[in-house]
Amino acid sequence: MQVPQDGEDLSHQPWYHGTLSRQKAEALLLQDGDFLVRTSGSRGDHPVISCRWQGSALHFEVFRVALRPRPGRPEALFQLEDERFTSMPALVHSYVTGQRPLSQATGAVASRPVVRQRPLRRSFSEDTLMGNPARAESFRARKWSNSQPADLDHTGQATEAHSGPGACTTPESALLRMGSDPVLPNVPAPLGTVADSLRASDGQLHAKAPTKPPRTPSLMLPDAPGLPSTYCELVPRVPSAQGTHPGHSCSEPEAPWWEAEEEEEEEDRCFARPQGEVSFCPPGNPSSLLGPQNRPLDPKVLHVLRGLFLEHHADSTALHLLLVDCQAAGLLGVTKAQQAAMGVRSGLELLSLPHGHRLRLELLERLETLELAGALAVLGCTGPLEERAAALRGLVELALALRPGAAGDLAGLAAVMGALLLPQVSRLECTWRQLRQRHTEAALAFEQELKPLMRALDEGSGPSEPGEVALPHVAPAVRLLEGEDLEGPLEESGERLLRTLQGARQMVRNAPKFRLAAARRLQGFRPNPELREALTTGFLQRLLWGSRGARAPRADRLQKFQRVLSILSQCLEPGH
Repeated sequence: MQVPQDGEDLSHQPWYHGTLSRQKAEALLLQDGDFLVRTSGSRGDHPVISCRWQGSALHFEVFRVALRPRPGRPEALFQLEDERFTSMPALVHSYVTGQRPLSQATGAVASRPVVRQRPLRRSFSEDTLMGNPARAESFRARKWSNSQPADLDHTGQATEAHSGPGACTTPESALLRMGSDPVLPNVPAPLGTVADSLRASDGQLHAKAPTKPPRTPSLMLPDAPGLPSTYCELVPRVPSAQGTHPGHSCSEPEAPWWEAEEEEEEEDRCFARPQGEVSFCPPGNPSSLLGPQNRPLDPKVLHVLRGLFLEHHADSTALHLLLVDCQAAGLLGVTKAQQAAMGVRSGLELLSLPHGHRLRLELLERLETLELAGALAVLGCTGPLEERAAALRGLVELALALRPGAAGDLAGLAAVMGALLLPQVSRLECTWRQLRQRHTEAALAFEQELKPLMRALDEGSGPSEPGEVALPHVAPAVRLLEGEDLEGPLEESGERLLRTLQGARQMVRNAPKFRLAAARRLQGFRPNPELREALTTGFLQRLLWGSRGARAPRADRLQKFQRVLSILSQCLEPGH
């Protein structure tokens, strides 16, 4: 079916519905092949293609790759799986007219556009992110480019006019100082205008960038009482001016806790005796995906999770996993009370101490649980062979997105590689053969890059420098400190023991650098709450073993689920 095209502007496309929630989009998709394009607020204003296929509503995030501005070249490319396009209309036109599946894993084909019935309401963020910079540039220029002193009054009026209902109001002179502006009183601008105006390209529009906002509180747990359940876009904190009327105050959104800068060292800091063991995976957190009492491997939850992971690219999933892993390891989100209780500033330092036993067990539990969940993603595909091969490819792409130099989450990389190397997955000869035939690049990357990298990391000789790595590979040191024996001949195990201990010592020394590297990786990141929850240890435990089985001893749970995976593997490809 030919898709109408009136230029490259999304506002001219009848299938584009602007900002639309997932529930409203699914209500508009009635038959197989129906599709629409929307802007997902929870996905950082990225475009999402919603399509109904085989009775289910599927959502595919379109990855936007920003390019450096050059004459005659587009500002961004749009990518669904492998091929990239210069605009969203070009991408949709290619997939619809060619009847190409939106993803190899689902085989969903978009053929019938759902035409919007109401006028489209455009926003500044949509104009910027959807590849239509002309409108956004004129908006920004009209709002900020006037640098003549005579025009300051008009600028203040324009700022007030754009304030939404319920926004805080300030005097007309409360403007941010630009490099070309005269010296203004130190009074903050309305936060709504600051959020809309400070973009990555603003440094090129003015001779001098705005003054750096002050630091925000860094030691704050995401689930602390009083905090919102979802995270908004980072809004710079502007200091309140002296002499401001007490009534001119409003609540300012906090910066995400993982983006805060390193705290300054406190002067005259005294040693405090540790008060006890600290847990960074508190049990009993309420779940939005699981009920109060759930059975293991609930088919409805598995279906929701499958759609959730298909909606996100490997790079996005890797950042979600990095965020959860950093919190589980006590690298980010550590409160002052937790620091006082454990006597150090981060979980990476606590791992090497005697009272870090509980944290070490939690990290081993997390690694093994993630491995089992990854294996289930492959062994749970009871459909065509291509579906299992696509699941293998997805895990390989996730491992590539987690490796050093990318997300740098070596703890997550170890879990994904552990799932791929489990005997129940390795024995699927037909599935691996299909991967080599249909997804050759992923198969080669797994054999030639990922397996040697994982072997070097396990032996203590892999990359471990902060910056290239955001979260180090802690499993070897944790297993050694928990009394597990090293594998291999005695001479090799001795050398490996020394390398592991030296790596643990270096990891403790570089803990502040790892924290800063992780915060930089996650700067500007807006996680999906459901996907973030689905990667936590507590959720995965309840998913795999149920609410009752999750409380059983760790060894019994692991042994039981290994048998489940063996049965699934034998059913998919019976032994010869």
